[in-house]
Amino acid sequence: MALIVQKFGGTSVGTVERIEQVAEKIKKFREGGDDIVVVVSAMSGETNRLIDLAKQIGDQPVPRELDVLVSTGEQVTIALLAMALMKRNVPAVSYTGNQVRILTDSAHNKARILQIDDHKLRTDLKAGRVVVVAGFQGVDENGNITTLGRGGSDTTGVALAAALKADECQIYTDVDGVYTTDPRVVPQAQRLEKITFEEMLEMASLGSKVLQIRSVEFAGKYNVPLRVLHSFKEGPGTLITIDEEESMEQPIISGIAFNRDEAKLTIRGVPDIPGVAFKILGPISSANVEVDMIVQNVAHDNTTDFTFTVHRNDYQNALQVLENTARELGAREVSGDTKIAKVSIVGVGMRSHAGVASQMFEALAKENINIQMISTSEIKVSVVIEEKYLELAVRALHTAFELDAPATKSE
Repeated sequence: MALIVQKFGGTSVGTVERIEQVAEKIKKFREGGDDIVVVVSAMSGETNRLIDLAKQIGDQPVPRELDVLVSTGEQVTIALLAMALMKRNVPAVSYTGNQVRILTDSAHNKARILQIDDHKLRTDLKAGRVVVVAGFQGVDENGNITTLGRGGSDTTGVALAAALKADECQIYTDVDGVYTTDPRVVPQAQRLEKITFEEMLEMASLGSKVLQIRSVEFAGKYNVPLRVLHSFKEGPGTLITIDEEESMEQPIISGIAFNRDEAKLTIRGVPDIPGVAFKILGPISSANVEVDMIVQNVAHDNTTDFTFTVHRNDYQNALQVLENTARELGAREVSGDTKIAKVSIVGVGMRSHAGVASQMFEALAKENINIQMISTSEIKVSVVIEEKYLELAVRALHTAFELDAPATKSE
């Protein structure tokens, strides 16, 4: 008998009919003898609807009150799912984050989980109940309702699995696992049977939208086996685990991630003096803009050109800050580009294989795709290219690293 934490996202519980289907699925697990804790998101579109209501009152809703408002979305779903289970003679009880006592810090709209009181959950499980918990929310030490940010239900599921020492945390979504890349871009993409936390973390941070980054970090830290499954199709899904099996079949590259939400900024002709990087990036950081890739080139006239990438949503803000900095430093000019994309190859197999980066560059060169920036780590290589070449680049790399499904692999 296993203890399983199952998380169902917004599309999985988007209608009453779907909630009934989820209840059927949980009933089957119960009949197999497993103890089940279920975490659910709000019905798809509901969180956006609630945020829109708040914005009709004012453009900048007070963060505390916004949390009170948006947390009601999950409250609806937990009650409906508990009712659907009881209708099927499956004993069930629903709890909000506050009722379970998912203790968080006080950072409204993006709180972090500090502690979970598992006493109530264990009592219910022992009594044979399915426990249905609201994802995405908690409570701070002063009793204020908090929310964990977009995708926070994944984090709730993993955190509960860690606290309960569950055998597995199953994330049900609208895809049947983690793929070598997005099948909408590369139809020959394959579902991975298994992937390491490290690889999944890179894939998630580089643009793969299957799981929220924080949930993968949490799972890796507490070694919670994570499985990504399709809500309404049977199948083994993808297991995300700490296990880095060394085998003859270990692929060099596990997947190709990409991100269209990138923008590039360049400041040219900055005096090349100690501390110049901080003088450029300090104000950007103070403006709460995250910088991703950085390239610095020093010219023969003792000036430097400094280029970095930010999220496209932060572009205008960062550009304004950089223009102010340029005036202060006496830089020659500032330029920007929002028509770029980032493509990355990811795989723990890179550690034991030389020449992976050059193989990537060769595949892109064959397609006449120019590389603007390069960033590497132990298990990934990322490049910035023109956005219009993104899909061509992903397909070329998918084939070059032999990730295409066998039936469609070119001879």
